[in-house]
Amino acid sequence: MHMHAHPPDPNLGRYWERLLAPYMKAHNGRALFQLLSTAALYAFGWVLMTYSLSWSYGLTLLLAVPTVGLLTRLFIFQHDCGHGSFFRSRRANNALGGVLGVLTLTPYRYWRRTHAIHHATSGDLDRRTFGDIKTLTVEEYRALTGFGRLKYRLYRHPLTLFVVGPIWQFFLKHRLPLDMPRSWKREWASVHWTNAGLLLGAGLGCWIFGWKVFLLVQIPISLLSGVLGIWLFYVQHQFEDTYWRKNPDWSFERAGIEGSSYYELPRWLHWFTGNIGYHHVHHLASRIPNYHLPRCFRTVQELHGVTRLTLWSSLRCARLRLWDEASQRLISFGELRRLRRQPS
Repeated sequence: MHMHAHPPDPNLGRYWERLLAPYMKAHNGRALFQLLSTAALYAFGWVLMTYSLSWSYGLTLLLAVPTVGLLTRLFIFQHDCGHGSFFRSRRANNALGGVLGVLTLTPYRYWRRTHAIHHATSGDLDRRTFGDIKTLTVEEYRALTGFGRLKYRLYRHPLTLFVVGPIWQFFLKHRLPLDMPRSWKREWASVHWTNAGLLLGAGLGCWIFGWKVFLLVQIPISLLSGVLGIWLFYVQHQFEDTYWRKNPDWSFERAGIEGSSYYELPRWLHWFTGNIGYHHVHHLASRIPNYHLPRCFRTVQELHGVTRLTLWSSLRCARLRLWDEASQRLISFGELRRLRRQPS
């Protein structure tokens, strides 16, 4: 549930800044340990999968599950680098982010810029641009033609979002993001360098292990991690009592605390997903590194009265499709039909 009372300070930004500032300090030792241990485990999982091929491909796919978790954790380190929070050094963050972008199929600088736009505009109905899952209001949906409605229904279908979407996003769009302005020179360079790194990495992998082994191992890892990544991003903002407002009523702090969920996962899943489930904390202060998020959440009581999603309750979010401005909640197409039947 949302908090009913807002912090007593009229300047919400300063209020949260004061509360969360102690956790915004990067720790190089912790970051390095996270990186080396996770990368070593990922490499071990990858090689183990190649050996399992001589037994059974079913076993290979089973071993892909923890390996996917480890790649997701590496993606969160890349994500922290993009926010300048993983290492203390900006140069170290950018260098690591660029390298990890090859593993995660995500050009670092392109993603960093679009993700910064997501943070600056999340929950703002007047600024729905880069880095978001397209969400229409009930009014906007009703104004569409029949074909427009069909296109939106297809787009918001779970098969499109969580199966077709990851393939499109990570395998195709990230190779050539045609919606990116030509003036974003550094971001375009990042796309080209990532593609070059991918060609080199895949070439080396095929040379060392053989192309068949390389593809049988890498494709399920990349596919499943893409699905998990899109799902995590989806449930962090697409829940029933999320936050959407038009300007000038939109507030960055309210969008962070009310429009981002706390994904209440078992501790081992928080580990694999790099603590990204503490998403409301992250949106309020993106300079908090993943390794400080749990302690920050435990210590700062003001962070507790937010929407909590469990693994089970999060599954219900997949049916939500439209923002109903009248009731201030996300609704399904089924609920829209019921609304139509009600007298005005």
